[in-house]
Amino acid sequence: MAEPQVVASRYALWKAAMKWPMYSVAVMPALLASGWLQSQGLDPRWGQLGLFLLAAVLLLGWENLSNDVFDDDTGVDTIGKPHSLVALTGRRDRIAWIANSLLAGGLLLMALVALRSQPVVLLLVLICCALGYLYQGPPFRLGYRGLGEPLCWLAFGPFATAAALMALQPPTSLPAAVPWQVALSLGSGPALATTLVLFCSHFHQVEEDAAHGKRSPVVKLGTAKAAAVVPWLVAASLALQWLPVLERQWPSTALLSVIGLPAAAQLIRLLREHHHQPERVSGSKFLALRFQALSGLGLAIGLGIAPWLGR
Repeated sequence: MAEPQVVASRYALWKAAMKWPMYSVAVMPALLASGWLQSQGLDPRWGQLGLFLLAAVLLLGWENLSNDVFDDDTGVDTIGKPHSLVALTGRRDRIAWIANSLLAGGLLLMALVALRSQPVVLLLVLICCALGYLYQGPPFRLGYRGLGEPLCWLAFGPFATAAALMALQPPTSLPAAVPWQVALSLGSGPALATTLVLFCSHFHQVEEDAAHGKRSPVVKLGTAKAAAVVPWLVAASLALQWLPVLERQWPSTALLSVIGLPAAAQLIRLLREHHHQPERVSGSKFLALRFQALSGLGLAIGLGIAPWLGR
């Protein structure tokens, strides 16, 4: 019979491998789009929202699992990531098959969403998937060149937000062209918060990344300089969310995104004091994720409730 400590440890590894909190980044573009539509006096198509959210979760599942597969190929997860699904199961082929199945399922659902709205929705989502593959997939592996963060911002910002806006709008008000201006205004700040999650995921594995040729921004900058960048990323994310309020383009209730600030403050303090201690900062990405989830959800709710409050 297995020792209780061993069982608990393995359970913890499987829990970490599932990455459930990470799926807030998948659903945020659609939640933001629904909030914005409500602020404009439009009723989002709730059936479309449900399909879009499910498809987004499946596609992020593909991204996470395929990243485990690709990182196993390069060996970067050998020491620093015992909760990799490939490491836990020892079945690279099976994890790759599951990842590809999630991709197929997600794209089929997105095709249905596009069929019920506009075909360009599927094209925008395919671009998001391509950006995700460029991040880690061979032969590109742009994440190993320090380009993962810009790719992340593009995918979860203008492209995913534009797709969600077009998918959720009522048929009578569908835009004739992709609403890039709204997508940039609405998605830029929250996508920067999502990018912060990826940025912070590098702090605890600098030595492993460098040893395997992964030149993440934290490897390039060093942990001290990278930690000093974090407050600026937080400030830029919130500024992009609050600027439309100051310009009277959005209702004042959009300032509800401020609920993410305490998590950001914790993150900044943790990295400022312990950036050079991998074991102390291994949870920094979850603080970044809390900031991303709370600030994005606050913005979505703030926009959505504005008509009810007469704002």
